[in-house]
Amino acid sequence: MNDDTIRLATIGRILRRRWRLLAVLAVVGALFGYGTSVLLLPPRYTAEASVLLPGQWEERELLTQVDIATSSAVVDRAADALKWGVNGTELQKDVSAKADDGNIIKVSGTADTPERAQRLSDQLAQQFVTFATRIAGGSTDPAADTATEALRKQVAETNRRITDLANSADPGQTVEAVQARTELEGLRTGLQDAMKKLEEANPATTKAGMVVMGPAPRPTGAAAPTRMQLIVAGALLFVLLAVIGHLAAARVSRRLRTEPEIAAALGSPFLGTVDVPGEQRGHRPESRGSRARLRRLLGIDTRWDIPAPQRSGDEAERRIRYRRVCARLRDQLPAPRRLLVVVPEGDEVARLAAGQLVAEATSDPQLRVVEVSVDRPIVPDRDTESGALAVLSAGSWTAEELAGIAEACADGGHEVVGVVVAGTVRNRPARTADRPSDEATLALAVQGHATGDSA
Repeated sequence: MNDDTIRLATIGRILRRRWRLLAVLAVVGALFGYGTSVLLLPPRYTAEASVLLPGQWEERELLTQVDIATSSAVVDRAADALKWGVNGTELQKDVSAKADDGNIIKVSGTADTPERAQRLSDQLAQQFVTFATRIAGGSTDPAADTATEALRKQVAETNRRITDLANSADPGQTVEAVQARTELEGLRTGLQDAMKKLEEANPATTKAGMVVMGPAPRPTGAAAPTRMQLIVAGALLFVLLAVIGHLAAARVSRRLRTEPEIAAALGSPFLGTVDVPGEQRGHRPESRGSRARLRRLLGIDTRWDIPAPQRSGDEAERRIRYRRVCARLRDQLPAPRRLLVVVPEGDEVARLAAGQLVAEATSDPQLRVVEVSVDRPIVPDRDTESGALAVLSAGSWTAEELAGIAEACADGGHEVVGVVVAGTVRNRPARTADRPSDEATLALAVQGHATGDSA
C-alpha cells in the first residue's frame, strides 16, 4: 500500500470491511452536526423585500444603490426604528442586498424567527427608499415640496409680467419698440429654457420615486445551513475523515508484506508459505474482554489493507505445504531435530498455522510452540532445542518488531533457522458425504495442541 496508487478498489475495500465502524462514525457525525445546529448555528430565517427603481438606470448606478441599501446610514436608521436593543454595527451582518432584473433592488434580512426576519426586511426597505430619495434630491420633507411649488408659481408670475410688458409697449414700428418687444420675448424664452433644464437636471424628477413592492413574504423555512444540512454534513464529514485516516495510515505503514522482507528482518532463510482457512479463525479465551468484543463489534479486529483471501485447494493440498516445510527442516538440520516455534503474540493466523505445523510434523522434527510479546519479546532459554522457527503472517509486523524477536531468540541462545509465512484462504465448498475428510481430525489436533500449550 505504501507505493501503490490509491484506487477506487481500495476505497471500496475500506467500505466493505469497515462498514460497521463507518456506520458508527456516521451516527456520531450526525450527532455532532445536530449539536452544532443547537449550540453554534441555531436555525436562521431570511425574508426578502423588493424595491422598484423607476426610470433608466445603468448597471453601475444599480450597484451604487445596492451599496446604499446596506450602508451604515440605512442600517442604523433601521436599527433605531426596530428597537431590538442592537445597533447598526451588530445588525450589519444580518442584512444584504442585490440588484435584480427590471431595476429591482432586493434587500434581505436574517433573524432567529420568521416574524423578526420579515420586520427587519420591511424596515430596511423603507429606510433605504427614504434615504435614497433624500440624497437624490427628491426629499419627502414638506418644506422642500413647498419651496419647489413656490418656485414654479414665481416663474409663472414672471411669464405673465413679461406678457403684460410686451402688450403695453409702444405698438409702433419704431426701432426702439421692436427692440423692446424682442428683448422681452428673449427673456421669456430664456426663462422657460432654464426652468426646463432645471427640471431635467433634477434627479428627483427622473430617478426618484422608488417604490417598495409590498411587504416581504414571511419565510417558511430556515436559511442555509439548515439543521438537516448540518446533520448530513456531519455524518459525511466523519465518514470521509475515517476513510482518509485509513488511507493515510496504510500509506505510512511500515509493516512488511513480502516474504523476502520478512526473512531479511529476521536474518534467516525463508522456508515457505502455508495456508490457514478463514473459517478456522476463532477468538481465544483471553481475548473475550470488553475491548475485544468492541473491536469485533466494530469490525476492526481484522486487517482491511490486505487482499481478500484467495480460494484454496482442498485439505490435501494445504497439508502438502506443511509437509514440505517439515521436509526442508529435516534436510537443513541434523538429528535430533528439536525446534522452538516462535509466534508473535496476537497473530491468530500464525498461531493456527503453528498448531497445524506441529500436528503435521508429528515427532520429526519435534516442535514446541511459544508466543512472544512483540512489545517486550522474551524467549525461553535454550534447553534441548537446536534452533527456533519463526511463524508469522504477512502485513502485520514492522522490521523493528521482527528484529526485536530475532534479538530475543539470540538472547535465549536460539538461532532462527527459518521463517514460515502464514496466509488466510477461503475454503472450497463442503465435501460430499461419501468422500472422507481429514479436516476435522486436523482441527482436533490443533485444538488439542493449543489446549496443551495453554495448560
